[in-house]
Amino acid sequence: MTPRPGAADRLRFFFILAGLLLSAGCGSARRSEPITSPLSVASPSVQRGQALFMEHCSPCHPKGEAGVGPALNNKPLPGFMIKFQVRHGIGAMPAFSQEELSDPDLDQIVAYLKILRHHG
Repeated sequence: MTPRPGAADRLRFFFILAGLLLSAGCGSARRSEPITSPLSVASPSVQRGQALFMEHCSPCHPKGEAGVGPALNNKPLPGFMIKFQVRHGIGAMPAFSQEELSDPDLDQIVAYLKILRHHG
């Protein structure tokens, strides 16, 4: 039986995505290392992202560090993959629906994570 056209492409995408997500979890977590300077969150959009992060993400990823979930302050994934992980949930991470976290709010969280990642 020959697979349908496109089925192999979806399977290949799944394995690539799974490999990237697994490799992202292999990085060492930054745990309470001294930060070189205070985190500057000047943009109102990033400030909103920080507030949303504290509300939705910080219970499992305190200050972006490892807790119940892995560290996010050194997560090498691009924004679109972080959004995919938030929307679909992977492993112990629950999925967040658009009713729980809108797309614009998720974009602001990702912008905050990018600043956090490049800060220390």
